[in-house]
Formats: sequence, structure tokens, C-alpha cells
Amino acid sequence: MNTLKQGDAVPNFSAKDEQGNTISLNDYKGKKLVVFFYPKASTPGCTIEACNLRDNYDVLKEKGFELLGVSADSARRQSNFKKKYNFPFPLLADEDKSVINAFGVWGPKKFMGREFDGIHRKTFIINENGVVERVIDKVKTKNHSAQILK
Repeated sequence: MNTLKQGDAVPNFSAKDEQGNTISLNDYKGKKLVVFFYPKASTPGCTIEACNLRDNYDVLKEKGFELLGVSADSARRQSNFKKKYNFPFPLLADEDKSVINAFGVWGPKKFMGREFDGIHRKTFIINENGVVERVIDKVKTKNHSAQILK
């Protein structure tokens, strides 16, 4: 797994969001962007994490952050997730894993004694010039916005 690190330039990516709109890194030029990767929409940890970001969205926006959630779920699953929990930010349906691979968050995982490949829950804070300012490797789902704001 070759994960982007602090100081790395983010490769220009583009993928469809939950509504079928194409979103790319260039859309966020000149803005601070938080890209959070989560394993699967509507699962307990991912729901807690995204709801924490939703509940603190106004504070994050005040600090100049745009948010973008990414998983390998289908657009339909992402759309249902967004509607059910009323998320104010786009969710990328990265089914071909092009964004996931660009950030290097796909790799071996262990869960309940089982090993498999999957998305690692990580968050990247990207500055106005498209460079990784910070990587949050150990995401605290219940208080993720505080990790971003510190």
C-alpha cells in the first residue's frame, strides 16, 4: 500500500458522486479539502464518522474546509446513505477504485481473525495548492471533526 503522505501532491482525480456528477480535484483549487475514505456506506462505524462530520459541517466550513467522502460503493448505495442521513457533502462512488488507489488506501486488512483486501479508513487534509497537509491514520469515528480541526 503506497499511501499519500504529508507534503505529497495529490494526483488529479475524477469520479462520479452519488448523483452522477463528475467531481475532480481541480474543482477544489484554492480551497482546503478534507477527503475521508470509509470502507462501506451505511455500516455502523462509517455512519458514526459521516454523521459526526455532518453535525460539525458548519464549523468545518467556517474554518474553510470542503468535504468529500469516498468509498467503493455504488452511486445508488451512496445516494441512499446521503439521503438517509442528510449529508451536506458529496460522496464519491469510486467503484473502479481509481481515487482509492490514487490515495493508496486499498490494501490488506484484518478483522475478526480474517485477512482480506479493503479500504483503510483514512482522512487526508489537502491545502489550497493540492498538497497533502496532514493524514489522519487513526480516525476516531465519534469525534472525527475534532481531529480535523486540531
